[in-house]
Amino acid sequence: MPFISRAEAQLYYEVHGEGPAVVLAHGVGGNHATWFQQVGVFARSYRVVTFDHRGFGNSTDSQGLGRDAFVDDLCALLDHLQLERAALIGQSMGGGTCVGFANRRPERVTALVLADTLHGLTEVDANGHLMAQARAATDGLSQLDRVLGQDFRTREPTLSLLYAQLASFNATDRRNLRGAFAPLVSPQMLASARIPALFIAGQHDLLFPPAAIQAVQREVPGSFYVEVSGAGHSAYFERPTEFNDTVLSFFQAIRYPGIRRPAHSNTAGYTPATE
Repeated sequence: MPFISRAEAQLYYEVHGEGPAVVLAHGVGGNHATWFQQVGVFARSYRVVTFDHRGFGNSTDSQGLGRDAFVDDLCALLDHLQLERAALIGQSMGGGTCVGFANRRPERVTALVLADTLHGLTEVDANGHLMAQARAATDGLSQLDRVLGQDFRTREPTLSLLYAQLASFNATDRRNLRGAFAPLVSPQMLASARIPALFIAGQHDLLFPPAAIQAVQREVPGSFYVEVSGAGHSAYFERPTEFNDTVLSFFQAIRYPGIRRPAHSNTAGYTPATE
């Protein structure tokens, strides 16, 4: 099992495929394994890196640094893999890791995908009250109620159970997660980095309502916004085909193609145009 050692922690990672680098950073309820519906698709054309944040999955955090060390950990991982540049995809908590890294080392980030997240970013006037309402409304909910849409839980009880089982391997959860993403990055600072950015929101996300995400996205000129219909807080897990193809279309639009084309997850559904 591949690990790197840093700050008295063992950090687990995996690498799949070949091509330009794509790094996936999971949320509080996830770990490297929760990306199982993305890895196989992206790895057709990209070098895909998944990892466990310290305290999650197979990674340890004996010092209890938590979020205080996430950005440094990501930097150490990219250095270890000799990746000068990579596209970063952060879901929920992982978005804070990616935002912090992009702010610190923008020259190493080819693209930034923020999925169901505003972690690591300062709030703007247009979304402050929305986020306050969301925090109050979701604080007492169970993990599955928070992160998976009600329609998905009803329609896909087996996958919902799988999500819970994968999360059970984490030593850390939202109640005992330590540290903080600091300093917070303003949308204006993110825009000044001139990194192609895509914000993805689940239509029924309770933790980061689409309107709150869109309010921040509007403050990042040139960025993109996509709302995934029927999804809750975990669009990547609930609607993987839509999520994957949104990300891969974004990569094509910003001229970050993989080594083989096409790489879309629903490639078999495409019909060539005929004259």
